[in-house]
Amino acid sequence: MPTLPLACACGRLNLSVRGTPITSVECHCDSCRAAAARLEKLPCARPMLDPRGGTRFVLYRKDRVQFTAGTDQLKEFRLSTGAATRRVVATCCNTPVFLEFESGHWLSLYGGLWPDGTLPPLEMRTMTGDLPDASVLPSDVPNLKRQSGVFFAKLLKAWIAMGFRSPRIAVGGEIRA
Repeated sequence: MPTLPLACACGRLNLSVRGTPITSVECHCDSCRAAAARLEKLPCARPMLDPRGGTRFVLYRKDRVQFTAGTDQLKEFRLSTGAATRRVVATCCNTPVFLEFESGHWLSLYGGLWPDGTLPPLEMRTMTGDLPDASVLPSDVPNLKRQSGVFFAKLLKAWIAMGFRSPRIAVGGEIRA
């Protein structure tokens, strides 16, 4: 299986992904847009939202993501206390690294980690029903109001392949944004 090295903007955090991703999406949910608006205000942070309000993710099985350096830089951000999702940032340069659902078996890696020209092609846009005007989106890929059956089928297939395991990813602390 091919391996692709990835890194934060300053290069202190290094990771690699192995094999084919579960899927490559652009999320337009209210939570992703709210989190991006807050995280983009951190010092030296790069934009997370595209001009139409989408957040780019590439979903990988957790067992196909390996952190090789700089994990001491990882901190979590939650939109609210007890939120079921956490967004993890490399605090050395405030690069968003991944979004994780509690007990999930996959990581939604932020598209900004990929070097220019290597980001897997977009397969679908999800949660477009949260946008004030979804008609601004191009029709180059499916624009789904919510997650689709195909989306959940891909996640289930990955979980089965992992033996129904959901590995934990340790993160050392939290950030406030």
